Amino acid sequence: MLLPKKMKHRKVRKGRNDGVATSGNYVAFGDFGLQSQQNSDITSRQIESARQAMTRYIKRGGKIWIRIFPHLPRTRKPQDVKMGGGKGNPEFFVARVKPGTILFEMKGVDEAVAREAMRLAAHKLPVKTKFIVKEQA
Repeated sequence: MLLPKKMKHRKVRKGRNDGVATSGNYVAFGDFGLQSQQNSDITSRQIESARQAMTRYIKRGGKIWIRIFPHLPRTRKPQDVKMGGGKGNPEFFVARVKPGTILFEMKGVDEAVAREAMRLAAHKLPVKTKFIVKEQA
């Protein structure tokens, strides 16, 4: 699973996640990409699950890039604990995603295989996604 090696601050406030992606919104490395259509937080477990689904489908052929990284910690209080008593401990990490963010890229396989692999990966994610092909300039 993806998680940061070290953090400057252990607990972070949630903040807001609105607007469209201004960076990481184009296919940079591969030929095909999976683009987010919604705002959401994607956990490291969801990213890993989607990666496994793609890798298994393409049978270790081609190359996959993960374009998002879960930097933000999410805290949770233990079960059966009353209100108050401070903020809970960090439990998992999330990647903040906006509409237009490229989540995964793929190269070295034909379009039909890439499209199906990305479809399988999209089922593991909490956002609506779109399959895109790199524009050949």
